[in-house]
Amino acid sequence: MEVTIGSKPQSEGSRKIKEHFSDKHATIKHCPVTDIIARISDKWSMHVIIFLGKAGKMRFSEMKKEIEGISQRMLTVTLRNLEEDGLITRTVYAEVPPRVEYQLTSMGESLLLQLIPLSEWANRNMEQILRSREEHILKG
Repeated sequence: MEVTIGSKPQSEGSRKIKEHFSDKHATIKHCPVTDIIARISDKWSMHVIIFLGKAGKMRFSEMKKEIEGISQRMLTVTLRNLEEDGLITRTVYAEVPPRVEYQLTSMGESLLLQLIPLSEWANRNMEQILRSREEHILKG
């Protein structure tokens, strides 16, 4: 942790952060950032969004096979939440047996595009983060 005494000139990044993340959201019922991050940062939502983004359309059973470790119930809940938020669509075909396909909406695709810079940042910084975690544990 870095500690500074006194003040230093405010950087452009600091100004931008203060303008963008203002306190105006503290007075409304839901902070958009907190609300959306909470929804997509669960264990499975980003996996579903990424797989649908790569495949275009997927059936439930295909997703269940592709997303290692997800239970049928969690996949059902995740798909329901993403559909409720308007990030995916669920299409039921009148066939026997019924065929159901899921795909990203345009809003879901726009969210996926926002995840690319986050993924790039994570890939660039993961080694340093792991080192920092290890150092922190050793300091104990």
